[in-house]
Formats: sequence, C-alpha cells, structure tokens
Amino acid sequence: MQDWTREKQLEERILQEEKLALYFYTPLCGTCQLAGRMLEIAEQAVTRFPYAKANLNYVPQMAEKYKIESVPCLLLLENGKAIDKVYAFQSVPALFEKLSSF
Repeated sequence: MQDWTREKQLEERILQEEKLALYFYTPLCGTCQLAGRMLEIAEQAVTRFPYAKANLNYVPQMAEKYKIESVPCLLLLENGKAIDKVYAFQSVPALFEKLSSF
C-alpha cells in the first residue's frame, strides 16, 4: 500500500483509478496502527483494485472534501466518488467481506 503525503498527487491518483481503497490514519493513533495491519492482510486477499494510504495530518483538505469524521477511516472510491466509509475495523474477516463486495 503506497503512502501519499501530497494532496495534489493523491487527488490525481483518485481520478486515475476506477476503484480505489484509500486508508486515512494518523501516526500516533494506536487504533490506526491495528487497523492498518488488518487492512494489509485483507489487501493480500482482495487484489481487484489498488490500495493507498494517507496520513490525514498531511492532507487535511481531504478530510473536509470527503467528510471524514475520525481515523482510522477506509474510503472506498469509485470513479473519484466516495461509495462507502469504514470507521469500525472489527476483524480481518469483516474487512475482507466488505472489500470483496466492493
């Protein structure tokens, strides 16, 4: 999963991909670290679309644009539009199921 720190690059990437799973986190958030590990495992199983992540401290305008309420947040995008947001990373199987249906 590639880590993006510049908003312009991230917006270009969002527009390039038909589907994209974009993970927002902050580095000092313990829940974000656990959710990130869970997402890495699910990413290995569901490979139909690309994954990216962004430290929300570096891309604050994205929080406003996509109305991100808290971290961790997994934003599922289709053709540049937010289709779904995941805030509760309950388990790897639940995350796998959510990503498989996307």
